[in-house]
Amino acid sequence: MKRFTLIGAGLVGSLLSIYLSKRGYKVNVYERRPDLRSNRISAGRSINLALSDRGWRGLDKIGIGDEIRNVALPMKGRVMHGVDGSLSFQPYGKEGQAIYSVSRGGLNCVLMDLAEKHGVELHFQERCTQVDLKTAGAFFENAESGKKTEVQADRVFASDGAFSAGRLQMQLSTDRFNYSQTYLEHGYKELTIPATASGDFAMDPDALHIWPRGTFMLIALPNLDKTFTCTLFFPFEGEFSFRSLDTEEKMMDFFRNTFPDTIPLMPTLRQDYFANPASSLAIVRCFPWSVDDKLLLIGDAAHAIVPFYGQGMNCGFEDCVVLDQLMDAHGEDWHTIFRRFESLRKPDGDAIAELALMNFIEMRDKVGHAEFLLQKKIESWFSAKHPDRWIPLYTMVTFSPDIRYSEALSEGRRQEKIMQEVMALPGIENRWNSREVEDLMLRLLAS
Repeated sequence: MKRFTLIGAGLVGSLLSIYLSKRGYKVNVYERRPDLRSNRISAGRSINLALSDRGWRGLDKIGIGDEIRNVALPMKGRVMHGVDGSLSFQPYGKEGQAIYSVSRGGLNCVLMDLAEKHGVELHFQERCTQVDLKTAGAFFENAESGKKTEVQADRVFASDGAFSAGRLQMQLSTDRFNYSQTYLEHGYKELTIPATASGDFAMDPDALHIWPRGTFMLIALPNLDKTFTCTLFFPFEGEFSFRSLDTEEKMMDFFRNTFPDTIPLMPTLRQDYFANPASSLAIVRCFPWSVDDKLLLIGDAAHAIVPFYGQGMNCGFEDCVVLDQLMDAHGEDWHTIFRRFESLRKPDGDAIAELALMNFIEMRDKVGHAEFLLQKKIESWFSAKHPDRWIPLYTMVTFSPDIRYSEALSEGRRQEKIMQEVMALPGIENRWNSREVEDLMLRLLAS
């Protein structure tokens, strides 16, 4: 029986271990953190996740999607909160389409349980200190006992996230390894909206809530316990920033002026704001993703992105689907599997990283503007009339798993050029659904 070592028991590592175990491989997963099932993620360090069609395909392909649906809540659109308290709703897709709010820790626990049911062995508090790229041997040190262990396997999969030990070994030990790590000027801080006194949701639970404020934003996603996990995406430095809001008085004044409708919904705002850390956001790009047939980077270890398209987890789960398809096609030819995997997924990893940055600007700034809303209305109207000619970019990324991220980015750029011409038409707000606009878009698409 072939033996595989996985570094990292996060979302992608846990799912990948099930894929590999179902194929008959002996899989051992080593995780540097304690077991989440008895040591839940500490408050303030968990961004809720949005499962969409690419992620569901990864789960359904091995028959575990229904078990995850039990811990997920559908969000049919986004609700924008104006400074004046006004609300506006934008559906995410067609009738019946939704993205699903899931707790990162809760989902990870379910996936680890399922991995063990499929025969995977999980080892916790084991920090990877080295990988032998010639033999696929991996070395670990236990955080509690300090015991050092050498694990021999046929190959190693590094699914250990943005600060991957497996990737670090490639940086240290291989020639011509390209790597970049870019931090945003913004970070994030977790806040909470609890359930009401009657035990119900304090806001509409069927939507992702956004407070767009130009250069920063607050979002909220529903949880099964009727709370909302809120995330403030905010600059580290500047006039309004984590650094400047350094007293309770400054912070509360800022929230009263900027997010006034949240004040009655967040009774623990003062405590949460100063107790929970401000965490950074990074983008990782690297290549190659493999060494011979011995080591493969997957998930955030290969392509960490910022969370603004809700696609980090979905992209990682899609990695598992693509790898599984390549195993079907190439059997035990792991050298070919690894080469094909990195050549296929690298363009898509780069594309979704760019799309996520683009969506950050859209979410924090554009979603509250009348011109943006009109443009989206025109695109939706035209797509309904010509579904074979125009799929909105959000739909391509979120609800169209057969369209690659790189293809969606390319088509999205083409669509944006067309919409710039459409939006420049005099009086477009009064004739947006006219035959003239329809014909212009058809003509531009054909050119």
